[in-house]
Parts: sequence; C-alpha cells; structure tokens
Amino acid sequence: MRHPPHLALPFAAAALVLASAVVVPRVTASGAEPSCSATYTVTNEWSGGFQGSVTLTNNASALSSWSLGFAFTGNQKVTQGWNAKWSQSGSTVTATNESWNGSLAHGASTTVGFLASLTGANTPPRAFTLNGEPCATTGGGDPTPTPTPTSPSPTPGTGAPVLHVSGNKLVDAGGATRRLLGVNRSGGEFMCVQGHGIFDGPVDDASVAAIASWHVGAVRIPLNEECWLGLANINPAYAGARYIAAVQDLVHRVEAHGMTPIVELHWSYGQYTGNSAGCSDLHASCQKPMPDAQYAPAFWSSVATTFKSDPAVVFDLFNEPYPDRATSTADQAWSCWRDGGSCPGIGYEVAGMQDLLDAVRGAGARNLVLAGGIAYANDLSQWSARAPTDPTGNLAAAYHGYNFNSCASESCWDSTLAPVAARVPLVAGELGENTCAHSFVDRAMKWFDGRGISYLGWTWNTWDCSSGPSLITSYDGTPTAYGSGLRDHLRSIN
Repeated sequence: MRHPPHLALPFAAAALVLASAVVVPRVTASGAEPSCSATYTVTNEWSGGFQGSVTLTNNASALSSWSLGFAFTGNQKVTQGWNAKWSQSGSTVTATNESWNGSLAHGASTTVGFLASLTGANTPPRAFTLNGEPCATTGGGDPTPTPTPTSPSPTPGTGAPVLHVSGNKLVDAGGATRRLLGVNRSGGEFMCVQGHGIFDGPVDDASVAAIASWHVGAVRIPLNEECWLGLANINPAYAGARYIAAVQDLVHRVEAHGMTPIVELHWSYGQYTGNSAGCSDLHASCQKPMPDAQYAPAFWSSVATTFKSDPAVVFDLFNEPYPDRATSTADQAWSCWRDGGSCPGIGYEVAGMQDLLDAVRGAGARNLVLAGGIAYANDLSQWSARAPTDPTGNLAAAYHGYNFNSCASESCWDSTLAPVAARVPLVAGELGENTCAHSFVDRAMKWFDGRGISYLGWTWNTWDCSSGPSLITSYDGTPTAYGSGLRDHLRSIN
C-alpha cells in the first residue's frame, strides 16, 4: 500500500542493543592528522554467527579506488557481504570497492557490511589497512554497555502457534487448521529512512494488547532493508542493531499476546523512475517495482538467521511487486518476478522471488514464507505456474486487495484467486478501502471466509482514513468507521 503524506512523532519505546565498536585511525609517520579511520560494528549476533559493518573515512587525498583489510582474531568467517567485493583467506579479510563506490573524496565515508559464521568468542579485529597501508590502533575494543531497555521485552516465541503448509491449508503443530486473520502495523518501513524514529506510534505492551483485543490472530510488520542492514544513509539511532532490536522486541510482544508476527520487506534499494514510480530516490524511501539484488538477499539472509530459531515468525518476501508496470508483456513481468536479473524497464539488478526464498532457506530457516503476485500483489494469474521452488514445501501465496484495484470483485476472485487457493494457502496480506467505510471489506471477508483464506486489514495507524485505509483513531483500539467493520467481523468469528 502506498502511504499518505505523514510526519509522525519519534519512536519512544523499544529495547536497544548497542553494538561494540572499534575506532582505528591511520596516522602518518610524522604523527600528523590521521589519514583514515575505520569503525567496526557488530550490529546483530546469534548462536553461530553475526552481522557486522565497517565505516571507512578517508581523511587524506581523494581516492579513485580502495581496498579495506583486516584480520579476525577468532574463528569468524565472512559468508556474505554488500557494498564491497569480499574475500577471506585464513583470518585475513579483504573488501574492495564496487564499480560504483570506488571514489572516496577527502572527508568522505563509506560503509560496508557482511554476515559471518562464528565459533567461540566474537573478538573484534584490532588492525585495519587501507590500500595496503596499516592503520594504527588508538581506541580500545571493549564493548559499550548495553543501555537499560525503556520497557521489558517478553520472552521470544511464547504464545503464537507454529504454522506450516499442509495442502492448501495452514495448520499448527497439532494439525489444526489455522488462518492468519489480523492487521498491518505500518511504520517500520518509513520512519527510519525519513529520520523520525523506528515505529509510527507506540509499540509497548498496552498498544499491542489493544490490537489483540480485536481478536486479531496475526500482525504484519513492514520493514526497510537499509535500516535493518544499517547502511550509511540511515541515522545510526534508527539503524542496524537498534532497528533490529526494536523489530525483535515488537515481534516478541506480538507473540506474547498469542498473535503471529509476519515480517516483510516493504521498502528497498534501487533507482526506478519508470511508470508508476513512487519516487526517484536510489535509497529505500518508497515502494520499488521489485527487490534489488544488491541488498535484498542479504536482508533476508540476516532476517532469516535472526528468526530461524523462532518458527512462529512468518516471512513475507516483498510487499507489492509491480514489474508489470515496467515491462511490456505479462510473460516478462512474471519472469522478472520469479527469476530477477536484468528486467526490462528496471534500471537496477533485480532479486527475484526465487533468490529471496533461496536466501531464507540458505540461512537454515524453515519458517512459513509468503510470496505476493504482480500488479501490487493484486494479480495472481500466473502465480501457480511461476511459483518459486521451496525445498521445505512451506510456501504460501499472498494477495493484496483494495476497492480501487483491478481485481476487486467476486468474478475476478473466482477466476484468479480461487484456483490458487485450491492449491496452496492464500493470505490477503493487505485488505482495505479508501472510502472510510467497510462495504468492500465486508464483501471480501465474506468471500475469503467461504474459502478458508487469510486476510489482514491495512492499517493499525492513526492516519486520516480519507487519505488511505486507517483502522483506528487511537492506539487504544478506537476504530474508524472502516476499522469497525474489520473489528466487529473478527470478534464475531474468533
């Protein structure tokens, strides 16, 4: 869903995990001003691995290319990286510039990131080189103490069912059929990149309890890949370790109230100025037609690794693909959707749904995965024929339905959605209308209920419903006229 113009209050309540950092300046023989500095940060860590980054600042004359080197002091091994070409020999790691970021002016910085496996202690590197010249270490490597969280975080994995695909149904560990019925909680996709915070409005226990009071069984949480990966254009207060910790905290709160969290990639990197472009920005500041090959697979590798030990978390690969707006034929659009690569009309290298699913499964996560179709996830006409291959068999289809979409009638649902729903579980990840009423969603929910299809209303945010579907007027759960339709229906069937 495209978002209404909105400026929101900064995020106020999330548990923070502050990463360790080592600042290593390079000095000249004469002891003059350091000619470079490198800041090493661990942004996320789990059993057997971690996510890290290095911010390199050039304080000397401009460079047309660069090579960063350092040596791990423990048993760490880089498995994937971004913003550089990564290699490792023994304990020695080298990151050389990509073709697009080789220039580093005086005073300029660049941030490179990586995922790594780990056995034993995660001791940070103590020495770095820039273009082969060693940098002297002048700072200590002791981790900064973690701040006390502003509110306690629940124990992860409590309360929510673990769902998996069985034929065209979702079932829990006991074999009972389940549906994902609930709401979207927007904010994590845009607040951080706009510099306002992490979430739009409160995400404390009281606000999550208010969601549960509608008899909600699932909460979809949109995310931003640049904020998760901690890229340099994002305010560090809202990026990397802090962003990841805030998302984990919300996921755990959702689960503690017995609801299924669905984390999804909403805004991504890549410049697109073609038909239906949401913005001309290179960065993840609007909806793009497809996920990018540069960062999206790394995003999903990290997200999947973070949550693979919590199989109650569901992964939604990409919010609303619309390669059909860039390409000239449906065949090109669906090929781009599944396989990615160089897609007609899209100027950046695309990661297809197969690439993203491979990243999730490659990280060892067997969680339920959703994949939405083209035309902003409104067209599933070739979903069954083009579905990515999942070795775990735990893949479901996703659809988005609004009163202003092309496929917004029973006849279209009968012809395009029903055949998909007969083969695999179908989840309407976004459902809504822009009329400030609920006549359309009433019809849609009736049709979905008759076929055992899941659905989640857009969105649990206090926006003006006349500028976009907003379910509430207050985070205590007071509904809009539109929201009352969803609330009353969920309470009547749950």
